[in-house]
Amino acid sequence: MCIGFPMRVARVADGTVWCEGRGRRVQLDLALVGDLPDGSWVLEYKGAACRVISEADAMATDAALDALEAAAAGEIDFSRFFPDLIGREPQLPEHLRSKP
Repeated sequence: MCIGFPMRVARVADGTVWCEGRGRRVQLDLALVGDLPDGSWVLEYKGAACRVISEADAMATDAALDALEAAAAGEIDFSRFFPDLIGREPQLPEHLRSKP
């Protein structure tokens, strides 16, 4: 399984792109996504920005990664990581629902 990390483009200067996320500041290769303005969000994998994502997707991905860290630390209540799932029934994606 591969895990990409959400990173925010912090500074683009002189061909160098610095991104920040999950407590790290790293230089990323933007060859797969093209030039981006400061403040853009990308999914980072192995030193490269592999996809441009929305801020909402970045926050949701961060929450899921936080939940993984909490599970590894032995926590069992994940409601704080996924408040949008509390109190509702899971829904199958449209392509998995039976046709009438």
